[in-house]
Amino acid sequence: MLLIAGLGNPGQKYQNTWHNLGRLAVINWQKESGFPEFRLERKFNSLISKGVFDKKEILLALPETFMNKSGQALGKIISFYKIKAVNLIVVHDDADLKKGEIRVSRNRGTAGHKGLNSIVGVLKTRSFVRIRIGVRPKNYVPGSKSLDRFVLKKFTKDEEKIAAEVIKKTNEAIEMILEEGSEKAMAKFN
Repeated sequence: MLLIAGLGNPGQKYQNTWHNLGRLAVINWQKESGFPEFRLERKFNSLISKGVFDKKEILLALPETFMNKSGQALGKIISFYKIKAVNLIVVHDDADLKKGEIRVSRNRGTAGHKGLNSIVGVLKTRSFVRIRIGVRPKNYVPGSKSLDRFVLKKFTKDEEKIAAEVIKKTNEAIEMILEEGSEKAMAKFN
């Protein structure tokens, strides 16, 4: 079984924000792939959808914890289903990449991303696959507090188009990872 987790914050307040791109991409992939609607699984504190893609059993998860505690939810799922960390794909926003870019990586540092810090802290490994979705605005100055405010703002009309395009690209990366492996996806999307 493979686990694909979309990171973000639960609730209407955060729904269409840059910080929730991982969550939005996995929701979009669930719909496009014909997976069942997400259902709340309280024991995992996550929204879950199960299905089959390319003859592989896939579990989709949207932690209902806030981003900083994503590891708590995913740790419970991984433990319950006995999923190996190498069979985990985490889709998340990344301020090190320009808005609209994506990268596929495995076994990398967290670069201070609090959701990833939480996951690595619980799993005690970084050997999972990550799809990193760029959210850094053009005029961002490293070290400034403006990024926190930006990633939690709702999309503007123009940003909705960028978000839709990057979600489509992210879904292509998910499918390539599932069909051909993460190495091929890295070669194409990096």
